[in-house]
Amino acid sequence: MKNLPIKISIYLNYFVFAILLNSVGIVIAKSINVYHVSESQASLLEAFKDLPIAIVSFLVASFLPRFGYKNAMLTGLAIVFFGCLLMVYGNTFAYTKILFMSIGVSFALIKLSVYSLIGIITESKSEHASLMSSIEGFFMVGIAFAYILFPFFYSEDENSWLNVYYVLCGLILLSFLFLLFSKIEYQVEAIGSSLKEDLKASAKLMVVPLVLVFIISAFLFVMIEQGIMTWLPRFNEKIFLFSEKLSVQMAIIFALSLALGRFVAGYLTKRMSWVYLVIVCIVISGGILLVVLPQLEGNSESMGEITSLSGVPLLGFILPLIGLFIAPIYPLLNSTVLSSLPKSLHSPMSGLIIIFSALGGTIGSRIVGELFESIGGANAFYFLLIPMGLLIASVFLIDRMSKQKQLKS
Repeated sequence: MKNLPIKISIYLNYFVFAILLNSVGIVIAKSINVYHVSESQASLLEAFKDLPIAIVSFLVASFLPRFGYKNAMLTGLAIVFFGCLLMVYGNTFAYTKILFMSIGVSFALIKLSVYSLIGIITESKSEHASLMSSIEGFFMVGIAFAYILFPFFYSEDENSWLNVYYVLCGLILLSFLFLLFSKIEYQVEAIGSSLKEDLKASAKLMVVPLVLVFIISAFLFVMIEQGIMTWLPRFNEKIFLFSEKLSVQMAIIFALSLALGRFVAGYLTKRMSWVYLVIVCIVISGGILLVVLPQLEGNSESMGEITSLSGVPLLGFILPLIGLFIAPIYPLLNSTVLSSLPKSLHSPMSGLIIIFSALGGTIGSRIVGELFESIGGANAFYFLLIPMGLLIASVFLIDRMSKQKQLKS
């Protein structure tokens, strides 16, 4: 298979970082229960993860082709390896912040490299969209694995969960070694003759109307996705009254739904309009919230703690299925814009995607966390209907602009 070493490296790195990056919801719940911080304090972990992603992406996106995508991914893996070790031996809420800061810095390097490499190793828009969706789908498989892996280390000893980071260090080391000995050959044109020229050319992307609408759309989507993903374990624990372990395990449904949705999207985009697919998915996602949330208000007070799957109510299975429908949105939006740009601009454009995605994740999680603490989890999730409505309008604009003209460097 053509470019097989590159593709395996991309999948493996994305799998490892799916576990690390999206363990934030699990660690937020653990921080509340073990380190005794409030919901609003714990929500800061999202910022410690996402702001480094945004800052690093801004600083290195244009420079990355010069540094080398393989070197960038190896650097990211090394940074997060030591971040995990510090978490084990630090074991305080302060060290969770350091951990997610290292994850944010590293993921920026990984994602910039991956998004840029996808453009290099694909030859058409449909191939680009298909590979983007399948890689993002595999990312969701990693998230599902996280929801299995972390509870495996839960016990009466409140510190036993930290042993999961030894396993993660092993996976990071495996990924590092595979990448180190993989032969990755490619040629990419830098967009300027110096870092200063690279940054100027990248900044010009911000004033392109299609790019501007797109980054707003990426911001809105990640606000929705992270608002649900980060707070679902805590939502399960507080609203459905699941035990701590079951709350995390039930979040597997959401992650697997995201994975399935993105794999299916990779197939469907070869046969139908991406716009139609995205709009239908957003509408169904909003419908699920409007059906489920009204039935949860005040019901949890009459329930006892649920510790097994046999006691989980039907709504506990329906709500995380929203992942099936929000899943296709992000990779399809990304692919639409990236495949419209010359390959020399894929790295800086990826930087913009990551920056605004990170900001959307931080703001969305922070808002849901504040609302969770002040008005309760069921009411907090109603907020997500607002970015859903705005996202529908953005998708129509992107479709109209992308048909008007092909972006040029």
